[in-house]
Amino acid sequence: MKTARIVVAVSFLVPAIAFAWWSNDWKQRTAVILNTSAAGVPVQETLTNLIVPVRLHSGNFDFIGAKPDGSDLRVVAGDDKTALKFWIERFDSVNELGVVWVEVPSTLPGTDKNTIYVYAGNDKAPADSTATSASIADAATLAAFHFAEKDGIAADQTGSIKAEAATAVDANGLIGQSARLAGTPIILPANDKLRVAADAPLTVSLWVRPDAASGTLYVQGSLRMVLTAGKLTVSDGESSVSAGDVAAATWSQIAVTLGSGKLAVYVNGAPAGQTDLPHPSSALDGAIQVGEDYTGLVDELDLASVARSADYLKLEYSAESADAKLIATKTETSDSESSSGSPGYFGILVKSLTPDAWTIIGILGVMLLIAIAVMITKALYVSRTDRANQRFLREFRDAADVLTLTGPQFANSSLYRLYQAGIRELLKRKVGERGRAPLSGPSLDAVKASIDADSVREGYALNSQMVLLTIAIAGGPFLGLLGTVVGVMITFASIAAAGDVNVNAIAPGIAAALLATVAGLSVAIPSLFGYNYLASRIKTIASDMQIFVDEFVTRVAETYGAQ
Repeated sequence: MKTARIVVAVSFLVPAIAFAWWSNDWKQRTAVILNTSAAGVPVQETLTNLIVPVRLHSGNFDFIGAKPDGSDLRVVAGDDKTALKFWIERFDSVNELGVVWVEVPSTLPGTDKNTIYVYAGNDKAPADSTATSASIADAATLAAFHFAEKDGIAADQTGSIKAEAATAVDANGLIGQSARLAGTPIILPANDKLRVAADAPLTVSLWVRPDAASGTLYVQGSLRMVLTAGKLTVSDGESSVSAGDVAAATWSQIAVTLGSGKLAVYVNGAPAGQTDLPHPSSALDGAIQVGEDYTGLVDELDLASVARSADYLKLEYSAESADAKLIATKTETSDSESSSGSPGYFGILVKSLTPDAWTIIGILGVMLLIAIAVMITKALYVSRTDRANQRFLREFRDAADVLTLTGPQFANSSLYRLYQAGIRELLKRKVGERGRAPLSGPSLDAVKASIDADSVREGYALNSQMVLLTIAIAGGPFLGLLGTVVGVMITFASIAAAGDVNVNAIAPGIAAALLATVAGLSVAIPSLFGYNYLASRIKTIASDMQIFVDEFVTRVAETYGAQ
């Protein structure tokens, strides 16, 4: 069924009302771009009839706007005219999850212009009777198994090849539903469609997610894929290839090709091993077994009557694993200038900004960066100081002798620095030495005055750079307002000069001018929140310092003061 699969994780979808869409009856459209350029997943060949699985979820698709069963979905080619074949594997409007397979006629190499459109949002649309898994396949596909059957009995895309028994399923597998094996294999009975003549080309690809990296993954005649302690080995009876590691608890794609006298193995889209076949490959007949003595998940088993190319398999892996490099999306909105998309609302605003507005916004951007830097550095400084203060205060209150506290663990404590200032003053007066007279009242006052001076300096350190936040709070909105006023003046002046007074001439300039005010508020609002938070923390630390000074002097007076 599959020539290749490109898993489309369509991101940041905003439903759009188009002007010249395939049909105006459909209210949603998403452009899905398959990037095969150097910036995406580069390939060198044109791939035809690609089978594209499009993953839909609440972040990229409006399930509320679509019909509950997804029967209004339609897919159109990049020309926005040609309807494409598709099949809905899963559409869960309650949990807002969906998988839609689409047949893409042609995917060109080296370009980011490979586009398809997904339409939805037409309550009156009937279900497309041609939207079946059998309707999308290329001529080389012998069989494709999605393991999406409700009864768990695996069947190919046509439903003519079915497993002998049902298999447990996992609803959230690689792409929709996956088969879950616990040592008992999936057995696909012998069938003429699955028979491979001697020396005929073949490609087998399979996704696995082993719980423990051991088991026989695939057997058909002499062709075997065996996983032993995470090491993959593929053989055709006479020749074998050791194909590297397959990790447990991780999805991995394994592809094997036979053709042109070679046996080649690919793991996760990359060549993993190859050997020349000394004799023509034997015919592959009989039943197929998938997952003997294997525990884990299995998904997307494909058999094709050609030896797929390295480029094809690289693209297939990147597609099915939802490689973000392969996928780009573009959302059209109701203001689109053409069916190929436009900048949208924000793009119109940016495009209409005048040089003075750019200058103001640039200044505001610098102010925002400075404010963020100040908030982060001050928050870290205040947090370190507060933690160290609490640690020191516990030690101080538990100490029998207030003159004995020391240690690098108090380095960040402002209270400890005040304590050291007091100790210096006491050492000058040789407090605690034998024969030294008790401290007099004036001496205690002098010690307290010295500590108070250091407390003021600590307050300066705590409040340093806070003025930058007050500048951002007060200056940001005014700068933004200045940009808006100047922008409005320029807009009206240009309209007067041109003699054009229609709303289309006025609206973009006015809207862009208001962007400067938005920028100013974007600077002021976070700065205001940050300033109030930091000011509260600083006030608490300052109060702790004030209390500590009194507590320290009292303890010294008790121990070393005159009685």
